[in-house]
Amino acid sequence: MTSAIIVAAGSSRRMGFNKLMTPLCGEPVLRRTLGVFQKCAAIDEIIVVTSDALRMEIDVWRASGFEKITKIIAGGAERHLSVHAGLLALNPACDIVAVHDGARPLISVNQITRCVEAARTQAAVACARPMTETLKRCDSDGRITDSIDRANAWIMETPQVFQRELLARAYEAVIRDSLLVTDEVSAVQHLGEPVFVVENAEPNPKITFPADILLAERFVD
Repeated sequence: MTSAIIVAAGSSRRMGFNKLMTPLCGEPVLRRTLGVFQKCAAIDEIIVVTSDALRMEIDVWRASGFEKITKIIAGGAERHLSVHAGLLALNPACDIVAVHDGARPLISVNQITRCVEAARTQAAVACARPMTETLKRCDSDGRITDSIDRANAWIMETPQVFQRELLARAYEAVIRDSLLVTDEVSAVQHLGEPVFVVENAEPNPKITFPADILLAERFVD
């Protein structure tokens, strides 16, 4: 059984308003994200980790065709606490778990499926794209100090997909060691376990700033 944990408990501080409920081509960002996982045959269960303010709205969606949503639970003060809460809520039959940002609504069914299939053989994978831009390092005054080699550099995206036992063990270590991790790759690397990339050739931006909505709309079919 493959479960998806959709992390949707952020404060949207940089957006200035609730980005997850912002319309993207007429549909709230979070609803569009959930819709892709609902349609994906590789996903059997969806657990939404969110704020109290959104729970009622998501429950309405669940009753109107999002039957894969089995639980809507409260998120934590930090992302890793929300993911840990989602892991504790998984169906006992789950053996593969995908963690995805609710603010990445352009993920495709095909890419989710590719990541799930890869996790079955490699145990830990992350949706990612290779870095193509020129990278520079700056000092605290914004002055460019040197270049950063982009060879073998990848930009991490979600979903990040793992065999359940491995990810659960990783988050137990994160909580035990009082670490602050911003993605599942970092949690698993803390155990010293390898994580592999699954290249994504399709647009998969995270909605962070108001302009990101306009950018994302250009890629919607």
